[in-house]
Amino acid sequence: MITVHHLENSRSQRLLWLLEELQLPYTVKRYERDSQTMLAPPELKAVHPLGKSPVITDDARTIAETGAIIEYLLQRHGKGADGKRQLAPEPDTDAWIDYTYYMHYAEGSLMPLLVMTLIFTQIPKSPMPFLVRPVARGLCGKVRSSFLAPQIDTHLKMVESHLADRNWFAGDTFTAADIQMSFPLEAAAARGGSMDRYPAIGAFLDRIHARAAYQRALEQGGPYRILG
Repeated sequence: MITVHHLENSRSQRLLWLLEELQLPYTVKRYERDSQTMLAPPELKAVHPLGKSPVITDDARTIAETGAIIEYLLQRHGKGADGKRQLAPEPDTDAWIDYTYYMHYAEGSLMPLLVMTLIFTQIPKSPMPFLVRPVARGLCGKVRSSFLAPQIDTHLKMVESHLADRNWFAGDTFTAADIQMSFPLEAAAARGGSMDRYPAIGAFLDRIHARAAYQRALEQGGPYRILG
């Protein structure tokens, strides 16, 4: 039996969605964030040494990292009646190249910028000496405005261009690459406000949110919001 060790408001929501798309049986073990630090609870270290989510257990196996978990689930449990992996394009096709790129790009390139934005937004709100606060606020604001915001804009423009004439990231059909890309784009929308500048991304988010499996995953995972 597959168990998803699900941290509230986290990347692990994508795995619930994937399992619903594949119509696989699974159980959910929920973990709540620390109310002060918003970090994962120490109980997760009993599952994986890093104590982070997402992580799954499948019989005696423990697998961490979203991309690795997705690949594992598709390879071991995601084959259709024809023996081919579901939610993945045929190898050595243009769609497969896009699929492989966005499976790695989501966490390797886009998400680190969004995490840095969150950190540099939270630092000025943290406890610190009164005289230090204006310096921290100014420094963090400068990093966000001169480096992070332009970088994120460059990335979102690239994604917007990719989605401008297609519904999905890899080929003509929905794949696991769309699931992988969902979290950073939801995070970008949550932290950047209106997606009016990126209508194709906004339309993509509307499409995935309307999927029945996405809605079922929300029921399984409980309340879900991107921390901003």
